[in-house]
Amino acid sequence: MAKHGTEQIRNIALTGPSAAGKTTLVEAMLAHAGVIGRAGTVEDGNTVSDWDELEQQYGHSIDSTLIGLDHADCHINIIDTPGRGDFIGKAISSLPAVETMVMMVDPSVGVDPVARRMMKLAAERNLPRAILINKIDNGGDLSGFLSMLQETFGSACCPINLPTDGGTSVISCFQESSGDSDLGDVSDHHTALVDQIVEVDEELMEKYLEAGELAPEELLQPFRRAMREGHLVPVGFTSARNSVGVVEFMAQIARLFPNPAEGNPRPFHLLGGEAREDLEVQADASASPVGHCFKVASDPFVGKLCFFRVHQGTINNSTNPKVADHKKGARLAHLYAYCGKSHEEVSAAVPGDIVAVSKIDEITYDDVLHTTAKGWIEMNSIQLPKPMFGLAIETTTKGAEAKLGDAIARMTAEDPTFALERNATTKELVIRGIGELHLRAKLQLLKDRYGVEVATHPPKVAYKETITSKAEGHHRHKKQSGGSGQFGEVYLRIEPVADETEGIVDGLDFVDDTFGGSVPKQFMPAIEKGVRRVMLEGAIAGYPMQNIRVSVYDGKHHPVDSKEVAFVTAGRRAFIDAIQKARPVLLEPFVRLEITIPAGKIGDISSDLSGRRGRIQGTDMLPGDLAVVQAEAPLSEVMSYANQLKSITGGAGSYVMEYSHDENAPPNVQAEVVASFKPQDDED
Repeated sequence: MAKHGTEQIRNIALTGPSAAGKTTLVEAMLAHAGVIGRAGTVEDGNTVSDWDELEQQYGHSIDSTLIGLDHADCHINIIDTPGRGDFIGKAISSLPAVETMVMMVDPSVGVDPVARRMMKLAAERNLPRAILINKIDNGGDLSGFLSMLQETFGSACCPINLPTDGGTSVISCFQESSGDSDLGDVSDHHTALVDQIVEVDEELMEKYLEAGELAPEELLQPFRRAMREGHLVPVGFTSARNSVGVVEFMAQIARLFPNPAEGNPRPFHLLGGEAREDLEVQADASASPVGHCFKVASDPFVGKLCFFRVHQGTINNSTNPKVADHKKGARLAHLYAYCGKSHEEVSAAVPGDIVAVSKIDEITYDDVLHTTAKGWIEMNSIQLPKPMFGLAIETTTKGAEAKLGDAIARMTAEDPTFALERNATTKELVIRGIGELHLRAKLQLLKDRYGVEVATHPPKVAYKETITSKAEGHHRHKKQSGGSGQFGEVYLRIEPVADETEGIVDGLDFVDDTFGGSVPKQFMPAIEKGVRRVMLEGAIAGYPMQNIRVSVYDGKHHPVDSKEVAFVTAGRRAFIDAIQKARPVLLEPFVRLEITIPAGKIGDISSDLSGRRGRIQGTDMLPGDLAVVQAEAPLSEVMSYANQLKSITGGAGSYVMEYSHDENAPPNVQAEVVASFKPQDDED
């Protein structure tokens, strides 16, 4: 791999809907760069990006892949990301590693929820964006599709090249000011592009108004500035399958896209004790090193891999950076530059480089590597979708529990949108992900890579419990069975509090309001232990409790018979006594739905959601006779919504679901859940 400095690096995240052609584009770029002799295809399962057997089996990407290539004296790092909504977490987690996000779209598909969500996230993250319209030789109304993009994402979307000769070639409207294209006169698009660029520079605008034209070299820095400020979203055209516009796109990356020294600063913070201050991180190779881990993966030969982007300083195999708030530094014995599954060892990484390090257990997703002596450094985490779709699992072979636990631990470390829950009451082991396809891929991975097969069934809904009024509780625990007995008496008060209340730990604010030694201080932790047991196990339906303040204000003890176990039991039962008087309620999780459907199906979708206790929050009309319905609904009612949506829309609808909030369950739902609860009393 050629040596390069920060100014020669370009980092892009290639995002967009599934089947838009991202992996095919990467193959064409690798072939033009001479990295591979011939471009592979997704259909043949021989692409550099989708090298994993599971991806080849599914026929689409399920993980992000780092691709490195050189072009025009620049080193380009491309992160090829999955396009399906179930795997969007991998695309989102790649954004902190790059300077530019490129959204690739297919005119025949339109602008789907994944495209809109990624464009919105990149804008919120202050990340320069670009759009690549692929499959331009397949016919269709490209001019109308460009207008749709501008209507959806704003007038900042301006072409930098245009299709010609029926989509068999492209012509630059950044370099050229005249000529013909499939979208009309090149001069019109050239003028619109230059007008958009010069608006960020008043002096250049005055010169442009006086001269009537500017040389492309005069527009390079303003072009990058307009991208950084979100004032320009360049739009390019390609046919990746036939290598139309691919070399031109590579040239645009090298010449027009910002390098790491020009990119917008990342939101780092320096922490120490209670102090938290903004930290300015610069692409300076001589400064103290700062790197951010955006991906954790497993290599069958190398082992655990942590991919991180160097934001400041130089990192080499003699660097022993601290990880997050760990006191001891991690030894980075080997650094690797990756291109698909291929890798080569590198001696050092400068600002802008994206490299991987192996077998470092201390590094986890979203960790910051640093060498600061005071405190530690964090990056503002980018919000990932909360895994809501769940399946309860159990091993099919005896004695496989330990193997399952190890496998799940590795898989959750690799994918922050994949989670494991253990319900102590229902005894269910539940895996959660973004959707059905996400979990199906995880189960296949569990079988193929780790040799663990499991049986699955729908899980119970993850309800929560809380109270709605104040109450008092009391219990005297007295047990005498020969010899030393047990004695403890507790009086306490409870009241509901907001979840942001100071002092809340795991949903509980525990307060000692006793005086005069009615309850010796050494027994107060025992009372809290009993209370927390109820918080964990629930009191009315067996679900965890939250947002409760417990004040112990009186009690009695015995100089001989009072023991920790007695006050654990007394605290637990006094708490349950108070809960029964405090109008306890069941909270059910609500999710936020963004449903994209044909406009003619709005009424059918609204009616169906109403029958599921859903609430329509708004409806937006989109170009192409599409509509987006925003709604909230109980998770229990939409756990299998994909099948219903497919039935209503004939397969033309799609949706994104994420956790929103908790609400009181209706009386009939609460009564049904409470009736099925069979509490097990503790043994004295």
